[in-house]
Amino acid sequence: MKIVISDLDHVDHEIETQTLHAAGFQFEKLDCKTEDDLIQQLKGVSVVINQYAPFTRRVFEALPDLRAVVRYGVGVNHIDLQAAADAGVHVSNVPDYGMNEVSDHAVALALALVRKLVPMNNDTHAGGWDYQHAIPIRRTSCMVAGVIGLGRIGRLYAQKMHAMGYRVIGADPAMRETGGLEFVEMVTLDDVVTQSDIIALFCPLNDETRHIIDAAAIARMKSGACVVNTARGGLIDETALAAALNSGALGGAGIDVCATEPLQQASPLRGIANCILTPHMAWYSEEAGDELKRKVAEEAIRFMRGEALHWDLSAALRRCLA
Repeated sequence: MKIVISDLDHVDHEIETQTLHAAGFQFEKLDCKTEDDLIQQLKGVSVVINQYAPFTRRVFEALPDLRAVVRYGVGVNHIDLQAAADAGVHVSNVPDYGMNEVSDHAVALALALVRKLVPMNNDTHAGGWDYQHAIPIRRTSCMVAGVIGLGRIGRLYAQKMHAMGYRVIGADPAMRETGGLEFVEMVTLDDVVTQSDIIALFCPLNDETRHIIDAAAIARMKSGACVVNTARGGLIDETALAAALNSGALGGAGIDVCATEPLQQASPLRGIANCILTPHMAWYSEEAGDELKRKVAEEAIRFMRGEALHWDLSAALRRCLA
């Protein structure tokens, strides 16, 4: 059985190398970008550690020796889970790394928007010295922080916003258990959209959540509301968001992820003063980066040894369909 890294944009892969070699496994790092790259270069490969290269039904059907795909990160929207399940391929991700980093980044974006830090920094550097240029700014205890998606990261964000005095409301149709959420008032999705001063997104991207924030949702938001997205870019209709920011209907947006990455030069979000853009970095800290690398390698090792994967998404899908 053979392990490869299909693609990786990190500076190095030393931790993966050390972890796999210590367990007695060799591997090869490739630079696959497309379906054709995967089909041509993964012949005979059993286990793939993958970052962005698209694992579609065509890819799975063309690679009969493939047994497992381990994803760098949480989201797997570029991997066809149904096709993987049909092909008997196990798909795993790493949903329990960098949780504090992402929630911290979302909090930082929210506070920067509310306190108007970016425009006031720019104004002061340009020679200004007038807090009235930031008016209005509201007290946190008088504001509502809305959360869409209350998984691991959404819960951490909600807890941190609650600790700073915000009233926190949340919606997550996928939730079965609400234990441990004493600091969140569970409401409907429409309540989050219409009542929140800040709306933060922490849900996966799928057919149900794509453009969950669209022109219609934005039209129902409070005047001056802010939107924060550190989850997946496709959750927001970026054209509608840009129009609302430019018109003044929304007070600001903090965007770490976009529908097409890197952010296109022609993106309507570029150049908007009250739109903070960061380059898909919410997950990152030195420690989170090391943790991710170690965990993907350990997950590949588990599979090679015949042990159960910690996060077997395709197996879970097969159980749901059984």
